[in-house]
Amino acid sequence: MLDVLVIGGGNAALCAALTAREAGASVLMLEAAPREWRGGNSMHTRNLRCMHDAPQDVLTGAYPEEEFWQDLLKVTGGQTDERLARLAIRESARCRDWMRRHGVRFQPSLSGTLHLSRTNAFFMGGGKALVNAYYRSAERLGVAVRYEAPVEALEVADGAFVAARLRGERIAARACVVACGGFESNLDWLREAWGRNERGEWPAERFAIRGTRYNMGVVLRDLLAQGVDAVGDPTQSHCVAIDARAPRYDGGICTRVDCVSLGIVVNRDAQRFYDEGEDFWPKRYAIWGRLVALQPGQVGYSIIDAKAVGRFMPPVFPGEQADSLPQLARRLGLPEAAFVRTVSDYNAACRPGTFDHAVLDDCRTEGLIPPKSHWARPLDTPPYFGYALKPGITFTYLGVKVDDRARVHFGGRASGNLFAAGEIMAGNVLGKGYTAGVGMTIGTAFGRIAGASAAQAARGGLDAAA
Repeated sequence: MLDVLVIGGGNAALCAALTAREAGASVLMLEAAPREWRGGNSMHTRNLRCMHDAPQDVLTGAYPEEEFWQDLLKVTGGQTDERLARLAIRESARCRDWMRRHGVRFQPSLSGTLHLSRTNAFFMGGGKALVNAYYRSAERLGVAVRYEAPVEALEVADGAFVAARLRGERIAARACVVACGGFESNLDWLREAWGRNERGEWPAERFAIRGTRYNMGVVLRDLLAQGVDAVGDPTQSHCVAIDARAPRYDGGICTRVDCVSLGIVVNRDAQRFYDEGEDFWPKRYAIWGRLVALQPGQVGYSIIDAKAVGRFMPPVFPGEQADSLPQLARRLGLPEAAFVRTVSDYNAACRPGTFDHAVLDDCRTEGLIPPKSHWARPLDTPPYFGYALKPGITFTYLGVKVDDRARVHFGGRASGNLFAAGEIMAGNVLGKGYTAGVGMTIGTAFGRIAGASAAQAARGGLDAAA
């Protein structure tokens, strides 16, 4: 009988498969996507958030455990399991040598609004290169991989994995790791979760899926139906404000609009609705999709002037450009008088300060609701630019409860041979919010933990007690 079955084909699944194989287990991976689309959302990633106590090859300064934890605590609003969060944080300090052994290479951080040179290690060649390196290593080690193999259901008896079913086939294994993502690609499920708002709109109908189209949540929904202990809110997710012209699937990072903190954001009524300078962009970019989703028509507009040009990573599509604010309003289809009034009110509220986008500076507004806490400078230097925004879902936070061995729980008890890693369990750490690179931290840490646990369970050595 097969030792370890890994369901999924992205970073977490690969980390689990490689670790289980290193432990001597026979391993089969089932990837729902075709080979050319393998890797799930991981192929769109760029970096990994890493704890470290001193400068390293591509990391400046130090990023100790407590600072990492406080960053995570702040962005989640306390909706996180501290024990599991700290476990992922500590694992991030010792995973990069292992990653290098499997062919992953790192490079210094990229410039732009993401202040990440101290906290995040960037993958040379991006997530696609990381995924390909892991697959090459898996092939060398003898991990079997099947593509276009979407699992339809799991056989679970008294909390124990028995077999997986797909297209009339049954695959049994001594242990199983589910690492097949959330349900972000399932538009019907998103529509069900978000429902209809007070304006009679179905917000999810406007969502784009930033990554893979293959994360349909089939295994997650099957486990929920079988009574797995769940975590997370189905409406919470890594949700980014992206260019409204982005494709429905696989737009990736290049469709993100990163100038939010350098200007203002208005809705279709030309009204501001949130503090654009609340915190550093890496700690806030993944809430803006949800904020836009709550606006009329699920659309927003990021507005900057010439002073912001060159200070952020430009998106793939150019924005609308105009020499005056009324002209920009017309080009964006916004109510002209309301737009000019909003910008004028914002400009009047800006207080003099020393602008520095690398720190939480003293450029702020006064007497304005909502405020802009940092990087507030008047929009008074033409040309002016505007980018239409829509919500872009990366991954959902509804998932399965796990413990520090990555064991899935049923009725408060840990399974002896069913484990989870990556997006399908990320809600244990991310109840809401996000900070750049932490998804890869969770996937890498719990992928390795799940792989080691599954290999041990396959040998009959893992206690099933909770």
